[in-house]
Amino acid sequence: MRMTITQLNTHPGGEYEGLVGWILTLMERIGELGVGLAVFLETFIPPIPSEALLPGAGFLAYEGRLNFWLAWLMATLGALVGAWVWYAIGAAFGRDRTRRVVGRIPLMDHDDFDRAEAFFARWGGTAVLVGRCVPLVRSFISIPAGIERMSIVKFSLYTLLGSGVWNALWIGLGYAFGPAIKPILEQWSGVLSDAVIVIVVALLLWFVIARLVRNARRRRAE
Repeated sequence: MRMTITQLNTHPGGEYEGLVGWILTLMERIGELGVGLAVFLETFIPPIPSEALLPGAGFLAYEGRLNFWLAWLMATLGALVGAWVWYAIGAAFGRDRTRRVVGRIPLMDHDDFDRAEAFFARWGGTAVLVGRCVPLVRSFISIPAGIERMSIVKFSLYTLLGSGVWNALWIGLGYAFGPAIKPILEQWSGVLSDAVIVIVVALLLWFVIARLVRNARRRRAE
């Protein structure tokens, strides 16, 4: 039986400290629908990959605090809806206008679009299927599919299959390793929280700085 919000406020999410405890408690509160929303938002915020979220959903499913299959379904539907948005943008704006839009997204540039377009041109439907498993690529591979007016049924099936397998893998890992993870979190969640914060901040800084340096070099070369 699912816990209510009141019960969650008294539940030691609680038994886990720091950022780890906060994230797990937040995920439990927003439920399976929140997992899908997070995957949807990841389509538009590429530096935050779903691989950092889905194992947590799997762990909560192991503890009986989320439903495994519903979390998987919501994550896959979130990926599909996000893919539809980019597909629609590509179909509505066409290549040149869409390329300009992508170039204006903070920390993104035209090369991100060009790589996705080249990947799609070479592999077609397989690019949509495999691209769902590649960070950054999965955010943009839908654009050339929309520009080329790939069959929306075929596009949706490829997206569902690729996203479904990818989400099942990561949620499944969190679920399968639950028995091993639980005692570690109970004892070391505070230390792990600090380590996660350092790693995430370092990765975000690296991404931002690398993009800013690359863009500055390109402006000087123009």
